[in-house]
Amino acid sequence: MRSTFRNFVPFFQKDMRYKRQFNQRKALRFRHFTRKGYALFACLGRVVTIGVLSVATLQSATAAHRHVTTDEERADSMQVMQKEATLDDVEVTGSRAPLALGQAARMVTVLTREDIQAAPVQSINDLLKMAVGVDVRQRGAIGAQTDIGIRGSTSEQITILLNGINICDPQTGHNAFDLPCDVSDIVRIEVLEGPAARVYGTSSLVGAINVVTRQNENFPIKRETSSSLECPSVRKVNEVKLEMRNEKWNGCARMEGGSFGYLSAAGRIAHSFIPASHSSFLTSHLSAGYTRSDGYSRAKSGALNADYEGFKAFWSCQLSPVFATPHSQRENCQLSCHAGISTKGFGSNTFYSARFDEQFEKTTKLYTALQGDVKIHELHIKPSVYWNRSYDRFELIRGDESKVPFNRHRTDVFGINLNSYFDWVAGRTAFGAEFRNEDIVSTNLGEPLNNPHGHYKNGLNRSNLSFHVEHNILLKRFTLSAGFVAVKNTWNEMPFTLYPGIDASCRMGDHWKVYASYNTSLRMPSFTELYYSVGGHQADKYLKAEEMHAVEGGVKYSSRWLTAQASIFHHHARNMIDWVMDTRETDPVWQSVNHTKVNTLGQEVKVNCQLSAVNCQLAYCHLHQQKQEADYLQSQYSLEYLRHKLTAQLRMRLSESLDLTLGYRWQDRMGSYTTVDGEVKSYHPYSVIDARLAWSKDTYSIYVEGNNLTGHQYVDYGNVPQPGCWIMSGMKLFLN
Repeated sequence: MRSTFRNFVPFFQKDMRYKRQFNQRKALRFRHFTRKGYALFACLGRVVTIGVLSVATLQSATAAHRHVTTDEERADSMQVMQKEATLDDVEVTGSRAPLALGQAARMVTVLTREDIQAAPVQSINDLLKMAVGVDVRQRGAIGAQTDIGIRGSTSEQITILLNGINICDPQTGHNAFDLPCDVSDIVRIEVLEGPAARVYGTSSLVGAINVVTRQNENFPIKRETSSSLECPSVRKVNEVKLEMRNEKWNGCARMEGGSFGYLSAAGRIAHSFIPASHSSFLTSHLSAGYTRSDGYSRAKSGALNADYEGFKAFWSCQLSPVFATPHSQRENCQLSCHAGISTKGFGSNTFYSARFDEQFEKTTKLYTALQGDVKIHELHIKPSVYWNRSYDRFELIRGDESKVPFNRHRTDVFGINLNSYFDWVAGRTAFGAEFRNEDIVSTNLGEPLNNPHGHYKNGLNRSNLSFHVEHNILLKRFTLSAGFVAVKNTWNEMPFTLYPGIDASCRMGDHWKVYASYNTSLRMPSFTELYYSVGGHQADKYLKAEEMHAVEGGVKYSSRWLTAQASIFHHHARNMIDWVMDTRETDPVWQSVNHTKVNTLGQEVKVNCQLSAVNCQLAYCHLHQQKQEADYLQSQYSLEYLRHKLTAQLRMRLSESLDLTLGYRWQDRMGSYTTVDGEVKSYHPYSVIDARLAWSKDTYSIYVEGNNLTGHQYVDYGNVPQPGCWIMSGMKLFLN
């Protein structure tokens, strides 16, 4: 790009017929940068250099502009090395009011589209192993059952969101990550570490994970012709191109196979449409996938006990108005609809009891949500309504209910959320409210039903109401976000309780940023923790809500080729819920209890280096927990945490079409478990090496992946060994 922006002016001054219109004081808004033929700069027939981007442009940029190309990408290419345009500030949800990443006072870890496409993984759950502060504990491969914690937490203590909608299952955190979408649907994954009740509600005790799927940014459809600025011949060409692109289809298909009878097939189709009146903008996405595996282990009887079979489908639709005039063109409202289903059945071998190695579980989750985004002058209103239904059937003896009855549960979650914010002279203020109702009917959870039906003899219903207020002071080099959430729950007649928080950051020069925060949060007990009193378990229905206070400070350095971040944090928790066993008893049982206090001190360091065709990432997290706990008590969750976690990843462009990704992870877990023989064993450190080699072209990609290449045997949970070396290969086709 050698000519400058001033060349743009004489081009139109060559025809004096347009001088009168050109001299009018009207703003030019460039909403998209691309090399497509219909783009404005391409029509000029010249190369244009833009020297300045306004602050308003940077503040309103979304993460998709930074990390996602507008066309259907080659899924396995290292696009980070081929971006057409890069905006350093992206919008993230680390506060109630959306802020650009460069302005946000709180750090949010973002797994980008490039990270997702290059990772040697078979499920969304595996992607989070790349986040150093996230503890991914698997009982089975390819997403069979995964418990995910953040900074020493359990799976019950974080919130899982899909496009900002809380999809957590109040029955148990084991099923929280049953997402209905495929890996190819995901644009990015945001990880907010530390208490997040002020941002994401009552279940975000130690953090939240927001999975963001594709929106309408995938379709580079031109929405204006700028006819007043074009000569007749150029305008005519653009009108033809615009008419031809009023409707667009694209999609992809994937087929994979590998070790242990692994087979996976998935497809996605996307459609965009602008009616002839140009009065609206409609996009829709539909994806579906099927995965199965024979499993990597067998029971003592010789039967499969780690097999897996699952299906998922996801549909989303976005409707946005479009104003054709260049003076007022903008989206002032948007309506989004989402619906999905995830169903899977898997051998649970020794998941919950080491004495039974033929356990089985089947889960189904239905997900629906309707979201709006309306702007009225300076006020942004974002309402949403959602409903989730989950089914869970657990078989202690697979296929045989004569000896031990199956556990069956059905949960329904209905929620209404309103989040609003507005800008004024003092900054950006956000306010809103949320109502969430959680209902369960079960064979063994809850109180006896007045009218039992089918298998369901028990049930429980509770509602949560919360209000939040937050204010953000945005200065040139300083950001301050402060607010609170007020929570009331009907389950234990909990009165309105305030949980405040404050975040601050200061940008020093062009590269350095320091930040600090103090936040509080809470977490209501799950239905399982309150009522599961079968199979050697004794629950306490009078458990108190968990509460946490946390402080954090850190520094971040960013340049064109190097990004580094270091932080230190301290969590003080009380009334922490866990299942513990008194090993002094002759016939001990697991009991749900509130710990008095749990203190966590941690440090994190992250480095990302980008050099030409090589990208290198290195991260380390260290945790130390102190708890008031007797030596004779064995814990199932809160006393088992990752004391050390080291992750490293190397992505290399070997040739124009050949990419290689190498991943390394080393983990050292605290805690112990009891074997089927009654022996107490401590967890041992282990390391895993993964690799992915991909050959990519515009219309297809062929790849081979290897997980745990060294074949090292390890456990994330006691008595549930993980698979050894797992090799698979696949192919993707891209259709436009």
